Amino acid sequence: MKKKNVEMLLVISVILISIFGIVMIYSASYIWAEFKYNDSLKYVKNQALFFIIGIILMFFVSKIDYKIYLKKANIILIGCLILLVLVIIPGVGMVRNGSRSWFGIGSFGVQPSEFTKLALIIFTSKYLMNNEKRMKDIKKGVLPILAVLFLTFGLIMLQPDFGTGMIIVVSIIGLLFVGGVNMKFFIGLGIIGVLGITGLIIVAPYRLARILSFLNPWSDPLGSGFQIIQSLYAIGPGGLFGFGFLNSRQKHFYLPEPQTDFIFSIISEEFGFLGIVIVAALFLTIIITGFKISRNCKDIFGKYLSFGIMFQLSFQAILNLMVVVGLIPVTGVTLPFLSYGGSSLLITLCSIGIVLNISRYEK
Repeated sequence: MKKKNVEMLLVISVILISIFGIVMIYSASYIWAEFKYNDSLKYVKNQALFFIIGIILMFFVSKIDYKIYLKKANIILIGCLILLVLVIIPGVGMVRNGSRSWFGIGSFGVQPSEFTKLALIIFTSKYLMNNEKRMKDIKKGVLPILAVLFLTFGLIMLQPDFGTGMIIVVSIIGLLFVGGVNMKFFIGLGIIGVLGITGLIIVAPYRLARILSFLNPWSDPLGSGFQIIQSLYAIGPGGLFGFGFLNSRQKHFYLPEPQTDFIFSIISEEFGFLGIVIVAALFLTIIITGFKISRNCKDIFGKYLSFGIMFQLSFQAILNLMVVVGLIPVTGVTLPFLSYGGSSLLITLCSIGIVLNISRYEK
């Protein structure tokens, strides 16, 4: 397939899935929005505004030479780390759903961790390009970038936001893997990761409750297992074609905040297996075309950057879907392009713009 066709396919798929997301956010949220804000269009208006801004930014970013991120990588990351420090200060950051992860700007919220996800991909791509020969040496090559990674992870956990922290860690580990780090290192890192997660569970018992509810959600159906049970009640009865648009039952105050983490449950309930196939096809098209651009890139920084962006997007989508169908505990991770969230949509669309520019540069 010609590069122009690959780019066009990527753009069309991104626009289609984002528009479908706006439509589903309306369906999933209008009852909650009417109840909370006396405005059934509250969520969909916000998301539509961010979509318009995001699409404009995507095309704008696609015209900017991605090499500028190579020059400004350190400044971009430092700026994001400063924002992560500021957001955890009481009175500066805003608390939502138990996490101090937001800056309030009027009726909107901005989540600095979303910007940090991209910033760390840019920084790591630069680091791998400059230290290719050192990556076989754990002490000189790997430990410095791990120090930056765990500093970032630590700041995000102070909010706390375990889901975003997990996405960042796995994304950077994926980049290190393709960067040529010794396989034995990842085995050791996996052991440390298990011990670290155990420690995080001990420190915050609510995480243990989430794990127990994942293993047997019916042990606490009105508490920690409530979200998973209601999500399964939405997905199960959907059948082949679902109950039809706007006809979800679980959005009637059963599934909490259905327009965010569990929007896929509403899609499954209203459009059934057909809706699942449509969403899967769009995601696969975006992921495959994105990785194809990365594979064809001759510039090492561009290759790492495009791979990191697409790997992070893929992992986040898979993580959300695994939560929704009950394969892993609830993490609070949104579904890219589809879930309600302005910061997430803006950064995701800007990231696609960077990938498009990498493809065009190769021409």
